[in-house]
Amino acid sequence: MNVKNTLLEALQIELKTVDKGKVVATMPVNERTRQPFGYLHGGASVALAETVASVGAYTLIDQENEICFGLEINANHIKSKRDGFVTAIAEVVHQGRTTMVWNIRIVDEQEQLICISRCTIAVVPKK
Repeated sequence: MNVKNTLLEALQIELKTVDKGKVVATMPVNERTRQPFGYLHGGASVALAETVASVGAYTLIDQENEICFGLEINANHIKSKRDGFVTAIAEVVHQGRTTMVWNIRIVDEQEQLICISRCTIAVVPKK
């Protein structure tokens, strides 16, 4: 997967595991992902969550004839973080013909929950 010149590169998101129905990725908490007050930006967490859900969905579609896009995402930011790394674990909970739903947990190095998210992915024909 080419991440050059993408949001993954900009936020330094690193895919660790890409399996059918499950994706794991890490992201540093640093000057690229912090908000002005020095904490992990909620938008960076949401970007990480949608990334792992989208990558996971892509592994489950007919890549020759279909493409997938984030349709809806929500997130609850549970705990703040100033530095280190966060890890996103995405698992598919619904795999339909035109939509998928993914649960994403973002945890810190001690497995403490930072953010919980759910992302709906649309699956559409390529044009």
